[in-house]
Amino acid sequence: MTELSQPQPTKPPRSQWFDVWDQFKHHKGAMIGATLFFLIVAAVYLGPYLWDIDPTKTAIRERNQGPSLAHPFGTDQLGRDLLARMMAGGATSVSVGITAMLLSLFLGSFVGVLAGFFRKLDGPLMRLTDLFLALPLLPLLLVMMLLFREPLNAAFGLERGIFILIVSAIGITSWMPTARIVRGDVLALKEREFVLAARSIGTTNTRLITRHILPNVLSPIMVSATLGIATAIITESALSFLGLGFPPDFPTWGRLLFDGVDYLQQFPERVIWPGMAISLTVLSVNYLGDGLRDALDPRIRGR
Repeated sequence: MTELSQPQPTKPPRSQWFDVWDQFKHHKGAMIGATLFFLIVAAVYLGPYLWDIDPTKTAIRERNQGPSLAHPFGTDQLGRDLLARMMAGGATSVSVGITAMLLSLFLGSFVGVLAGFFRKLDGPLMRLTDLFLALPLLPLLLVMMLLFREPLNAAFGLERGIFILIVSAIGITSWMPTARIVRGDVLALKEREFVLAARSIGTTNTRLITRHILPNVLSPIMVSATLGIATAIITESALSFLGLGFPPDFPTWGRLLFDGVDYLQQFPERVIWPGMAISLTVLSVNYLGDGLRDALDPRIRGR
């Protein structure tokens, strides 16, 4: 008489986020990019607690010094410590990038979901998106800076007003790619069986969007978020380099580049440090976005 085989214990089901992390951690470029990005964020936000020199303090007798133990990155034409200014400028640039990305993501997701879910709104919202895409970005940003700089400075103060203006300008002019990506995914999702089943039992449109549509378009939204940070940092740096960003005594990476151009031949490191910081941040965020795109795509996740 044969013995009955013992049932094999079944493994507990794995969550979707565990599968996403498992795919993400095998993407070498994404892991390097994520590590580098978090190191940069930690350096610009936590570094000032370790290197507590005031980035705006001037010391004329110590101006135009090269790297030393007292000033590892040297000093500028007013004797200000460049390492402290690099960390303060990085905190401003990264804050602008993250805040502008959140605004752009909200606008793009909102417009994309409405355009994809409601047929009557699709045409007008997509024509509005095409109109914004057709506008020249840099001239539009320059016009916004010139028109709204003084009113916002008077209402919120110089630094806070410029921050709000730059974040709003970048966010309002960069939501269009997210809107088009989200709209395409919503158009495909709303014809899926689980959405039709939910609609058949009387689920309201609001609940359909929040419980069934939005969770399934999270993948392109998160990828757009990472790439949006890089775009916002580059845009802010370009505005500061053109002298239309933050005031001269308020450091950002773009402002440090602008200030270092006049001393490029005598002190090339003044351009190298902020240029490397911008390049490494944008590169790390792009690799991070590539890894998230592959990890969140179910067609690639199992490979």
